[in-house]
Amino acid sequence: MLTEKAFWNGAFGVGSFLAALGQGYALGSIFEGISVDAAGHFNGGMWDWLSWRSTLVALTLVQGYVLIGSTYLVLKTSGSLQLTHFKTAKIATVSTTLGAVLITISAPIFNEAIRDRLFEVPLFYIFAAIPLLGLSLIAGLYYSLIKQYERLPFVLTLLIFLLSFLGLGLVVFPFIIPPSITIYQAAASPSALVFMITFIGILIPIMLFYNIYNYVVFRGKIYEVPE
Repeated sequence: MLTEKAFWNGAFGVGSFLAALGQGYALGSIFEGISVDAAGHFNGGMWDWLSWRSTLVALTLVQGYVLIGSTYLVLKTSGSLQLTHFKTAKIATVSTTLGAVLITISAPIFNEAIRDRLFEVPLFYIFAAIPLLGLSLIAGLYYSLIKQYERLPFVLTLLIFLLSFLGLGLVVFPFIIPPSITIYQAAASPSALVFMITFIGILIPIMLFYNIYNYVVFRGKIYEVPE
C-alpha cells in the first residue's frame, strides 16, 4: 500500500521533473528559433517546440538541476547520505557534460543564425574561450567530487551555470525571439517599463532578504541519527 510519505515524495519528484523539463523545452526553443511573420506575430505550429534538439536541451537542463541539487546536498549532509550525493553528483557531472557537448556541436550545424554568430569576429575568440573554460571548471568539479570536498563542488557548479547562461546570452543577443525579433522590438512601452521596474525594484530586495533569511535559519549540516 502506498504510504502518504511515498505519495508526496513521488508527487514532488514528478512535479520537479516536469517543471525542469518544461524550462528545458523553453530554452531549447531559443536554439530552434520561433517562426513569426513580417509583423512579428507567431505563425508556427503547436508542436514546433518538440524536436530531438529541444529534447536534448531539456534533458541536459534536468541533469544540470540534478547536479546543482546534489552538490548542494553534499554541502548540507553527512555520513552515508552525503556519500550518496557524491555519487549522484558524479553521474550528473558526466551526463550534463555529454549533453552540453552535443548541444555545442549540433547548435551551429543545424542553426544558421547561431553559426554566423559563433564565427563572427571578435566574438569568435570569446566563444572559443567559453568551452575551454567550461571544460576546466568541469574537470575541477569532478576532481573535487573524487576528493570529496564539501564546498568546492557547489561553488564550481554555480560557476558552470553562470558561464553557460553567459554563453547563451552572447549567442542570441540582441534577439529575444530568435531569429528575427530583437529585445528592442519586443520591449513594452516606456511607461509600462517604468511601471514594471518600480515594482521589481521593491520586490527583488524583499525576495533576496527572504532567501538570505532562509539560508541563515537552515544553515549548517543535517546529521544522521544513529538507530
